[in-house]
Amino acid sequence: YSDYKVNQRPISFTINDKEFLIKEIVDQWYGPDCLYFKVIDNNKHTYVLKYSQAQDLWELEFFEKSK
Repeated sequence: YSDYKVNQRPISFTINDKEFLIKEIVDQWYGPDCLYFKVIDNNKHTYVLKYSQAQDLWELEFFEKSK
């Protein structure tokens, strides 16, 4: 999602051609030259997504399957 600034927050992401819709953003924090988002998808799985502003690149940093 982009509003007044680029890549403000994720609303979905794709891994191996499979799209995951984000149900909730649990947390957000800043690292050096990047943003982190802890999110939960529709299947209640937890992910940490990293957005590198310098490279304009999203990466999956962490995944936890719901129990």
